Amino acid sequence: MKITRVRAFLTAPDGIGIIVVKVETDQDGLFGLGCATFTQRATLVVKAVEDYLDPLLRGRDPRNSEDMWKMMMVNSYWRNGPVLNNAISGVDMALWDIKGKIANMPVYDLWGGKMREGAMVYRHADGRDPQEVLENVIKYREGGALAVRCQMGGYGGRIKEITAENNAPGAAAPQATHRIKGLENPESNFPGAYYQPDVYARSIPKMFDYIRSKIGFDLFLLHDIHERIAPIDAMRMAKEVEPYRLFFLEDPLAPDQIEWFRRIREQCATPIAMGELHVNAAEWKPLIAEQLIDFIRTHVSAIGGVTPARKLAAFAEQFGVRTAWHGPGDVSPIGHAANVHLDLCSPNFGIQEVIHFGPNLYEVFPGCPEVHGGYVYVNDKPGWGVEFDEAKAAKYPAENKVVEWTQARWPDGTIWTP
Repeated sequence: MKITRVRAFLTAPDGIGIIVVKVETDQDGLFGLGCATFTQRATLVVKAVEDYLDPLLRGRDPRNSEDMWKMMMVNSYWRNGPVLNNAISGVDMALWDIKGKIANMPVYDLWGGKMREGAMVYRHADGRDPQEVLENVIKYREGGALAVRCQMGGYGGRIKEITAENNAPGAAAPQATHRIKGLENPESNFPGAYYQPDVYARSIPKMFDYIRSKIGFDLFLLHDIHERIAPIDAMRMAKEVEPYRLFFLEDPLAPDQIEWFRRIREQCATPIAMGELHVNAAEWKPLIAEQLIDFIRTHVSAIGGVTPARKLAAFAEQFGVRTAWHGPGDVSPIGHAANVHLDLCSPNFGIQEVIHFGPNLYEVFPGCPEVHGGYVYVNDKPGWGVEFDEAKAAKYPAENKVVEWTQARWPDGTIWTP
């Protein structure tokens, strides 16, 4: 059995660029699909797959996924960057898809089988004020949600960009985040997506106080700082929200601020989630080994696919750290399915982020994961159980344009981590 071709497809059914890798073999009808989505530099990932990994992998046995993962990682000599990691992930997931199809089993069965029928998810609620956030939280609870992430103005509290149409996931806003419509100060030397970190930081504890006073403590609530404030302010917020029993507080700090994670842990018991920007093990090992976080939520394709993700989950289990894989709109349905397969068979599964899967995604990706109540489910078909319609994907080309929401600036113009 040999690999005959490796291809990459860039498509945007819901307006967000996602990358699918297809590994073809010399066996009639046997191929695998994987997710390689790095939305902010998508065309570079496509080039990495087609110009480098395709010629590297042709003629190799697709069943030897462990060897090929290691070989792809070291072949470029310099390694552990988001472009190459995502390209490698696309191949890695596709090879596991092939294994499942050969065995006529879903991938989770290859990893020891299910430990649960579905994965508990959290949904995204936003709003212009605490009352509007509360209303969206209640809508989710009435729909069966068990956990809701509460933002007020997206990341950094940009309330002016919230509308009644985009403050919860749906056809108009699949993620209900990242909705920067334009940059401020376009005529200056420092155009950017400006926000006020102090105003934002002071608003969040008040928001949770209001929501808890109305609904009590029977619903899990979460919040994502997204690295938007100074480390000392992140520590202050973590302490201030402690009475409201968050399921977790996400990304309080940038990945390089290991020392500040230690300070936060010394100060309070608010559960901390971290990892979506991680690209190599040196970033997560101290956080887990020193038990400085409670949930690891890497973007699986950004670390190189499910092969390293399985090892990461097993490592985290030894230290009582649970998984919460990154699951935003810039993950393809194949990537979302891979997340859930990991969730179903991991003893230390915690929670799964999930988006609103709109009709365009179901059209392009038959077999999409499905959310019912507070859980997400995958089917029991071989491999990932998700198909990819190349012709329909071509109907939704991705725009290659300057990314605006990552040009985050403080009021004085200081560029900040987005």
